[in-house]
Amino acid sequence: MKKVKVLNYFLTILLIGTGLISCNKNENSMRNPFFNELNQTIDFKSITVQHVTDATSEAINRAKENLNNIYTVSSDEKTFENTMRSLDNIYNDLMKVNEVISLLAYVHPDDEIRNKCLESTAEFGKFFNEISLSENLYKAVKTYSSSEEATRLTGANKKYLKETVEEFERNGFALPKEKRDKLKVIQDKLSDLGIQFDSNISSHKDFLIVTEDQIDGLPDDYKNAHRQEDGTYKIGMEYPSYIPFMKYSKSNEAREELAKKFKNIAADKNLDILKQILIEREKLAALLGYKTFAKYRTENRMAKNPQNVWNFENSLKEKVHTKAERDYKELLDVKQKYIGDNSIKKIDSWEASFYNNILLKDKYELDNQKLKEYFEVGNVIDGLFKIAQHLYGVKFEEVKNPSVWSDEVRFYEVKENDELIARFYLDLFPRENKFNHAACFGMISGKMAGDEYQIPTASLVCNFPKATDDMPALMPHNDVETFFHEFGHLMHDLLTKAELVSQSGTNVVRDFVEMPSQIFENWAWNYEALTLFAKHYDTGEVLPKDLHDKMIAARNVGSGLHTLQQIFYGTLDMTYHDKYDANGAKSTTELVKELQNEITLYKFQQGTHFEAGFGHLNGYAAGYYGYLWAKVFAEDMFSVFEQNGIMDQKTGLKLKKVVLERGSTIDEMEIVKEFLGREPNEKAFLKSIGL
Repeated sequence: MKKVKVLNYFLTILLIGTGLISCNKNENSMRNPFFNELNQTIDFKSITVQHVTDATSEAINRAKENLNNIYTVSSDEKTFENTMRSLDNIYNDLMKVNEVISLLAYVHPDDEIRNKCLESTAEFGKFFNEISLSENLYKAVKTYSSSEEATRLTGANKKYLKETVEEFERNGFALPKEKRDKLKVIQDKLSDLGIQFDSNISSHKDFLIVTEDQIDGLPDDYKNAHRQEDGTYKIGMEYPSYIPFMKYSKSNEAREELAKKFKNIAADKNLDILKQILIEREKLAALLGYKTFAKYRTENRMAKNPQNVWNFENSLKEKVHTKAERDYKELLDVKQKYIGDNSIKKIDSWEASFYNNILLKDKYELDNQKLKEYFEVGNVIDGLFKIAQHLYGVKFEEVKNPSVWSDEVRFYEVKENDELIARFYLDLFPRENKFNHAACFGMISGKMAGDEYQIPTASLVCNFPKATDDMPALMPHNDVETFFHEFGHLMHDLLTKAELVSQSGTNVVRDFVEMPSQIFENWAWNYEALTLFAKHYDTGEVLPKDLHDKMIAARNVGSGLHTLQQIFYGTLDMTYHDKYDANGAKSTTELVKELQNEITLYKFQQGTHFEAGFGHLNGYAAGYYGYLWAKVFAEDMFSVFEQNGIMDQKTGLKLKKVVLERGSTIDEMEIVKEFLGREPNEKAFLKSIGL
């Protein structure tokens, strides 16, 4: 997941970037950790609540001054530098403060700082809405676009100007001022609602207390990490706690209860908020002249319109349904044998992972508990680094004793030909009140800053199992795959060479942003790559080839069921935004039940409200389809590595140059075609899921 704070729906091409605050020599700035000289690091340890407050107000005030400078340039003196690059710099300056504050709102261990960061994120959101509806700014950009210099622009600068004008005009500047004022009210409300929605998910606290009998089946390291003084076990909603319990606990009742709690994350608060979000999005679309919010959202993405998304989802659903039915039958056979009753005809959703694990162990002879012994976290990090460094011709060097927001966080520099080109943070383990999924958080985007290049910086925030007193931190292979996925986002953010912040790194259309992450997952499966780091934590033995063969044989076990689940998520998201009346009689939960029962082979679990904790409904509104959409391109592009060699540096450097360095400086479909040397197709994707 690429964690992108899209704070309004106007000028999206501009607002999903990160940036660096310009140097200001006043005394307040020099004391505030959020304000640094170009390419200096942030002193996270010294950040206080007051620093957050001051940085927010100063960044906004500075932006207002710089915007006024654009407005006051006379029509005949407007240039790309004093209008368009100045606008890019303003967003860059704002987003550097906003993105770091947004990160801290999800990861800082201090409650007061986290809460203040959430408040500041809301304040920034309202200011971005104000900018995006500025008539003075629109007039300045529009006037420049008619100048003689503008007609001579080429390449990325021409694209930037064109898309900026289009976004203004697509998003309200054909409307009279009173309607634009209404849009701002809607946008401000959506900003607040979105922040509340995400915050309620990340701050939700629930758990299940289980007995020794109910935890039977879990490994000792898991038990040791969850055991309480009274001998019971506390199972939380974090992935390292939830996923193993669902996979290994022999207690069907406990798994059912835990699944119910998990599918009710933030349900006490977010059901009402989600309804309000959907209502406001409907209002926004109607005010802008779009029949649905999905039409508005897809218009400037690769999909172009909702119908192309529906065609994609429905076509894929038909292709994978037969495979999903075979997967279901295979699981059902396992359940019948396990219980000793051939009359059983149904598998519930909370049983699927448990029986899938038995299937892997018995039929495919793949024991995930044995397998994770080859994936100690330190070894995985080292191996992943070796692969990325080799493919992209860079080096990662850890910075000792860095200033970080938690002592668990590690900090690295990225060098190319001994030159510092990027930095990143790794925050890999669960903490109380920390963001509980896995995501790449942008902090500072690459861009030209005068004669120097602004060094991009980003963070990987994950929740992998921690070491215990008697066992090192061992990663299930699905966590290894997740780590590679998020690192793919990180490389996209960090290896950029784009001149403008609005086009750098992951600032691409949303239905392409998951391509670089999903292609990199493949190295977590290839044996040549795995031998670099998959070593037994105790003996140092390299992952045996026969165990890897079992991994590959089992890779597409359940792939049809998994793909149907992804289609369900994408269909739910698209239905909410294209075919659903939030003011109507049908609740958001009733739609979840209807679509889950129609698309997946697992029946809806009564008493649950999955949508309340489905964070993608905020950040990926009408865009979740992009995961599968981008995976088609990712698998097609990975086929080039399969042809040339998984560790072929020439192909890796081509991916770096054509995709990662470019950002959105050219059309994303042209990027795909250039890398492939042909039109893309779905053959490799279908093959990857066993079709």
